[in-house]
Amino acid sequence: MEEKVRYTDEELQEFKKLIMDKLAVAKANLEELKAEAFNKNSNGTDDTSPTFKAMEDESSNVQLKEENARLAARQQKYIKDLEAALTRIENKTYGICRVTGKLIPKERLRLVPHATLSIEAKMQQNKK
Repeated sequence: MEEKVRYTDEELQEFKKLIMDKLAVAKANLEELKAEAFNKNSNGTDDTSPTFKAMEDESSNVQLKEENARLAARQQKYIKDLEAALTRIENKTYGICRVTGKLIPKERLRLVPHATLSIEAKMQQNKK
């Protein structure tokens, strides 16, 4: 029996739906992080708060904003990777390992839908 070289159009549509769902959640999460970073969800009580804040409070606010910025950057990369996966679906190259040229197992793609490497190739990459 000949080895399968690409996923069928039906399988690609299944992956497309999965990716679109994950993309919607990722974009919503990014908007939440952005809103928190810019205090858009403020209760409007900033004017009434005491003007003397403890240094600890200011420090923790800075740390929180830095962490939100890191999370937002990570979320943006994830969104970019998901969008690239959608492009590969349109090109019918989705699910093909960029190192081995073999199909990435469906189980892996369901867990990491933006994967471009098989476990075998990923392990080789990690050894370097």
